[in-house]
Amino acid sequence: MSAIEPIIIGQGERPVPLLPRMANRHGLIAGATGTGKTVTLQILAEEFSNRGVPVFAADVKGDLSGISQPGKPHPKIDERVALLSLDDFRFGGFSTTFWDVFGKQGHPVRTTISDMGPLLLSRLLNLNETQQGVLTLVFRVADDNGWLLLDLKDLRSMLQFVAENARDFRTLYGNISAASVGAIQRRLLTLEDQGGRKLFGEPALNLQDLMQTDDRGQGMINLLVADQLMNSPMLYGTFLLWLMSELFENLPEVGDREKPRLVLFFDEAHLIFDDASDVLLDKIEQVVRLIRSKGVGVYFVTQNPLDIPDTVLGQLGNRVQHALRAYTPRDQKAVKAAADTFRPNPKLDTRRVITELGVGEALVSTLDAKGRPRMVQRTMIRPPRSQIGPITKRLRRELMDDSLLAGVYEKRIDRQSAYEFLQARAEKKAEEQQAEEVVKAQQKELSRTRKGKGGYQRQTVLEAFWKSAARAVGSQAGRQLIRGVLGSLFGGRRR
Repeated sequence: MSAIEPIIIGQGERPVPLLPRMANRHGLIAGATGTGKTVTLQILAEEFSNRGVPVFAADVKGDLSGISQPGKPHPKIDERVALLSLDDFRFGGFSTTFWDVFGKQGHPVRTTISDMGPLLLSRLLNLNETQQGVLTLVFRVADDNGWLLLDLKDLRSMLQFVAENARDFRTLYGNISAASVGAIQRRLLTLEDQGGRKLFGEPALNLQDLMQTDDRGQGMINLLVADQLMNSPMLYGTFLLWLMSELFENLPEVGDREKPRLVLFFDEAHLIFDDASDVLLDKIEQVVRLIRSKGVGVYFVTQNPLDIPDTVLGQLGNRVQHALRAYTPRDQKAVKAAADTFRPNPKLDTRRVITELGVGEALVSTLDAKGRPRMVQRTMIRPPRSQIGPITKRLRRELMDDSLLAGVYEKRIDRQSAYEFLQARAEKKAEEQQAEEVVKAQQKELSRTRKGKGGYQRQTVLEAFWKSAARAVGSQAGRQLIRGVLGSLFGGRRR
């Protein structure tokens, strides 16, 4: 199959194509629950893979794992194949890599606190403007000192350090509220309970691992197992935003290509935009607008087009609209909004048809070779070549064990970072304080000896030191201190 051959989504009055060279102009798959959005996502992922384009998709319900296995004949599939005259239709599975933030049903996927950055992390922690300012300051202090922020314990240590030294930082960085630091620390505990401890750390995800092809030249399909992750919707939405922003920041400009270098499918897309600040929404809009120049196509999957901000919705050139229901005023508004975004077709009452579509039907409009929206068509979506529905846990485990990435991300690495630097700094300070106490004790003993009366024998300075030292050895902390002091005096190494 040619890489530039159009993807046939389905059949309307004529075949409905999606041009690979226009696939990085992004897209929307919308519709009510049970109308066929997941199957549409599946057939698009298959066709991109067939053309050598890697795919990343969030598998919210677990249904997409069947894409790894060939489908099987079924009366409904046979009927759809015959109806659409798909003479070249053949069942087949696709090379699939499973990812899981929790590391249970896929390879662990991690990022670092530094890579997430203060803006996305503030959104993840649901911080107010003042607290976000404090968090940004913490990142600045860490950067200025060259301390890596890799995981949650690094961030907690930095927050404690900044709070304890707030007076010293005030002139350079501004006021630091103890209440804000405390609020952030509490939010971090909540995030850790939701799985944040597993998300942050190393080895962090190498973006190139998402952009591979298999030995047949097909693009790898990367599935993010998100059924458990959906229990923490803010964590899910922020992770997807991080992935998109990382691709935008790290991939080189490639301009217009015959096909994308990667396609992203973000299911339950409303979670990306819920509770996002105006600043963050501006950043999202900018990334969506510019990431196409990096050769990346982004397809949002959601129930309602109104879930997507207008500034983002206007950039989604390829649209598949499954049925919507008009039971409430909001539903009716959504139907109208969806209908009005299509290029009108004189033969279709788009607003009426949206509410009449059956399962596996959709209104589809894609971009032509000049980037212009085609007239909307009522389309019967083609069936997938792969299995519809999930695979067994045993088969998933076998695929994970056979993956080229098996063992690459499973073992967690904890290298020296902010936590270790600050811990060493605190230990050094404690040693210095204990050393000062020893000196003070020596001076006090010497003074007392000089004032000795009657039969009290005066001690030399050296004798007083050794007696004080002997008393200090009685505790574990004292033993550590003496080794440190002696090492300093006689040229040994300090601990």
